[in-house]
Amino acid sequence: MTSEPRQNITLTPEEWQAFQDRLYERDDRLELRTPETVVRRDETVDPYVLSAHAEALQSGEVEGDVWGTLEDIDESATDEQEAWEKITAFYLGRGGVLVRVTGLDEPEEWIFTEELARRLGLMDGAAQG
Repeated sequence: MTSEPRQNITLTPEEWQAFQDRLYERDDRLELRTPETVVRRDETVDPYVLSAHAEALQSGEVEGDVWGTLEDIDESATDEQEAWEKITAFYLGRGGVLVRVTGLDEPEEWIFTEELARRLGLMDGAAQG
């Protein structure tokens, strides 16, 4: 995992999958598993569960609502790329963290709050598992 300037984190597809595999959701709160964590089947996290905790996302696997998010932040754009750039600027300007997965056929970018990214180990290398 390499950190880019400030609030950007770049992961390989393998690191991204390892990160997701270590997550569980209990009482609507995402947590990072430790070796002693016991997780029930209903606490497992797939990309759709993870998306509920993201501020915004652009994903080949999960349908993100780029236009709805753009409307939520009172912006407009002429195309989806411009819309995503405005969404990213909005959230990064408010302390968000952009997680970019490289090496995929389609863009995979997720924006989380800094607090969530830290708690889930994205900002200290723990996401690699």
